[in-house]
Amino acid sequence: RTFHGNNRLFTSQIISYYESINRCEKKLPEYFNFASDVLDEWARLEKVDGKKTPNPAFWWINDEGEEVKWSFEELGSLSRKTANVLSVACGLQRGDRVIAVLPRVPEWWLLNVACMRAGIVFIPGTSQLTAKDISYRLQVSRAKCIITNDTLAPAVESVLLGSQFLKSKLIVGQGSRDGWLNLKELL
Repeated sequence: RTFHGNNRLFTSQIISYYESINRCEKKLPEYFNFASDVLDEWARLEKVDGKKTPNPAFWWINDEGEEVKWSFEELGSLSRKTANVLSVACGLQRGDRVIAVLPRVPEWWLLNVACMRAGIVFIPGTSQLTAKDISYRLQVSRAKCIITNDTLAPAVESVLLGSQFLKSKLIVGQGSRDGWLNLKELL
């Protein structure tokens, strides 16, 4: 069976590769970064063939039928831009923590990959978190950045006064909010 329509990579090859790692026959890399070592490699393979693979790297559809499709190259490019936003505009460094209180919108996955790429710790939170939950996570994690959307921002803002480690606030959406950076505008 082919894996994701790529004729050069078979499921059995992938399984045998991981089994050889488990048997310590393959040397593990000292540093591994999923974004650069896996996603960028798939993007390179897309370019080698001169055509896109039949399956996108990311495909999201909401309840209204709106869809977002990104190739591996597009996901790589967007995640590099997002990593730059986190590093430059938000002032984050490798090892810093980010809390994302978002529903599962495309930006949730984009931020996840960007954090991997930049070495930033991504702490996911669902839109069902209460103000108390958010406050607890902020204090315990010592997060330097919080990311949410315009709908959830009021609940998040209600607990930010007590957060001594927070350096930046990033909003995902079309609107603007005082004291918040807008991800779409920065991208």
